[in-house]
Amino acid sequence: MTEKLITSNRRAYHEYFVMEKYEAGLVLTGCEVKSIRTDKININDAYAVFVQGELFLRGSRVNPYDKGSYYNSDITRDRKLLLNKSEINKLIGKVQEKGFTLVPLSAYFRGSLVKVELGICKGKHTYDKRESLKQRDIARDTERRIKEFR
Repeated sequence: MTEKLITSNRRAYHEYFVMEKYEAGLVLTGCEVKSIRTDKININDAYAVFVQGELFLRGSRVNPYDKGSYYNSDITRDRKLLLNKSEINKLIGKVQEKGFTLVPLSAYFRGSLVKVELGICKGKHTYDKRESLKQRDIARDTERRIKEFR
C-alpha cells in the first residue's frame, strides 16, 4: 500500500521528546475526507485524550469542504481514534505517568484510509530546545562541508 503524507506536526518535535510512536485510524465524515484530500487539515495544536476508555483527537482543525453544503461538520469537533483495546490500555498506563502526553505527529493516507501517527511525548525544557537546535545546526554544517569536499 502506498502512503501519502497529508501534514506533519514539526512543532511537536521541537516542543517534545518523542518516546514511542503508534499508528491510529481516524473516524471522519465524507466531507471531511474530501476536505483532507485537498490538504485542509491542521494538527499543530491537537492532542489526544481518553474519554470513557476511548481515544479522541482534540484540537485538530479540518476546514469545511467547499462543495459540502449542510453535510459539513464542525471544524474543531473531537474525532475518534481507532486502536486495539490492548494498545489503548497500554497508552492509558503510559500517559498517566508524570510528564507524558499523546501528540499527533503526522497525518497521512494509507490506501484510501486516513491514519494519524501518535507519539508518546515528554515536554522539553528551554535548554533542551537550544541543545536540539545546536545539534541540528552542527549536522547541517557537516553535510555542507561533505558536499563541498566532493
